[in-house]
Amino acid sequence: MKILSLHQWKQQQAKKTSSSRNKQVDQDVLRIIEQVQIQGDEALKQYTLQFDQVNLNSFEVTSDEWEKAIKKVNSTLLDALEIAAQNIRRYQSEMIEFDWSITPETGVKLGQQVTPLDRVGIYIPGGKASYPSTVLMDAIPAKVAGVKEIIITSPPNKNGEIDPVVLAAAKIAGVTKVYKVGGAQAIAALTYGTETIPSVDKIVGPGNIYVTRAKKWVYGDVAIDMIAGPSEICIFADSNAPVSYVAADLLSQAEHDEEATSICITNDRSYAKLLQEEVNRQIPLLERKEIIDASISQNGKIIICENNKEAIDTINQLAPEHLQLMTTDPEQISTKIKHAGAIFIGNYSSEPLGDYLAGPSHTLPTNGTAKFSSPLGVYDFIKKTSLIQYSKNKLEEAADTIITLAEAEGLTAHANAIRIRKENNHAQSIFKQKNQ
Repeated sequence: MKILSLHQWKQQQAKKTSSSRNKQVDQDVLRIIEQVQIQGDEALKQYTLQFDQVNLNSFEVTSDEWEKAIKKVNSTLLDALEIAAQNIRRYQSEMIEFDWSITPETGVKLGQQVTPLDRVGIYIPGGKASYPSTVLMDAIPAKVAGVKEIIITSPPNKNGEIDPVVLAAAKIAGVTKVYKVGGAQAIAALTYGTETIPSVDKIVGPGNIYVTRAKKWVYGDVAIDMIAGPSEICIFADSNAPVSYVAADLLSQAEHDEEATSICITNDRSYAKLLQEEVNRQIPLLERKEIIDASISQNGKIIICENNKEAIDTINQLAPEHLQLMTTDPEQISTKIKHAGAIFIGNYSSEPLGDYLAGPSHTLPTNGTAKFSSPLGVYDFIKKTSLIQYSKNKLEEAADTIITLAEAEGLTAHANAIRIRKENNHAQSIFKQKNQ
């Protein structure tokens, strides 16, 4: 894990060029999307055989498969999933939005109608790890929002099965259906539909580069949550933070994959050296040490700042996915953080709390997008409709203003739609007067 001064780190950042699209990946992804659009389930079968080495006759997880899978999960783990689900529901329920209306003046009624999406798709990765926690974190906000159909796609294992713990989490979260399809082909199926898999209104959930690029390409035909990159953690630690805690937390994020980024910011040079040594001590003790070592070697950094202001400015520039504040005054510092996906305050608010149990979704903005993006939540699964109602008299009062604005834009048909009502109202008034 490299130790850098703030100046050295800034020099490294300045040398970075914006990442260009991986042309080969995009070519492969676009070909897959096109084939799924043309061939439907047949394309899904071919790609599942090619990429997952399993030949499937059907993709949907049957109720019998679901029940058998759940029975394989031990009761302790089921209880843990239930506890986590309860915490997530409680937190997400605070985000529920309701219809509202106002009457700013007599004859005018304005409002907003909140409607859940009809059907959403959640991508759950397979491969290097199993992610039942992502099922809970992504499906429960949709359920709380009132989404009627929640569909999961996930790549099958070599036996043509989905991890039993993932299926148990899906049942607990209220998922409607699960399909054994992974990769860019799953994103295409969720977007355009096949004979088996229905199209959805929105796709959420993490995935590898093929899944991520596929989501980017289908955006517009379907809504997506975000373009997520490799996982990140940034820890601001002073000399009072237990060095073993900081090292362990950095390494917990590094085990996701080799591209994960773990950064510690500190204002104590001697502490940085101790942390570097502790990281090196802990890596060989961990089960996923090969992945962790690659991640830390490539992307692990300890950045030395001179004071808290420099550290806070650096954090806001990074806009990290996960930020841990392990200083003597973490709550006070947290008020100065403008950009972070999630902030973990204090020595005992370790990042895995957010991954598994606390309640906020762990689907968070990465790659600096926390500057303009938010964690996944109930608000991602609703849409809002404006409501506008004017009486005849109030429209007549507003007519000249609207006509003036419409004609200034050269949209005379807009002006006419108002003028015809105004003139008709005036004509009706004269007619009534004549017949009284």
